Amino acid sequence: MIGWLIDGIAEKMCRGVPLSDQDRIPWLETLRYTLRGSLLRGDTIVLGCSALQKHYREILRSADPNYQPGRYGTARVEFLLLDVHAEVLAARLNARDAQGKHFMPSSLLQSQLDLLQVDDEAEGIIKVNAHRTPEAIVASILRSVG
Repeated sequence: MIGWLIDGIAEKMCRGVPLSDQDRIPWLETLRYTLRGSLLRGDTIVLGCSALQKHYREILRSADPNYQPGRYGTARVEFLLLDVHAEVLAARLNARDAQGKHFMPSSLLQSQLDLLQVDDEAEGIIKVNAHRTPEAIVASILRSVG
């Protein structure tokens, strides 16, 4: 099932078509299922995912069977926001695209940014300054979650 989801999502994005909730929800539910298994085993896992909206993050938080919806401190699933200006994101995306290292065309970036909902204080989302080098960003993340 997961291969079909990945192929369909990637194919749609390659064509420059923004994803809908109908595309995203099954993918997020699959990630939730995978996260739940890891949490039940006591594993620590890092997942890179553009959970752009609060209800997407709620799907992922619900992987924790002890999570109480809306009580963000009760979830073992935490979120980090790589905080960076849109121009920097566009430049990085274009550079990866030019190297053949990204499937999403830069034309979709604005649709992604338009969907972004972040109430970092209420949700406990950790903001990390992503204007720096990848090494500095990773070091900052490790300090934030360590």
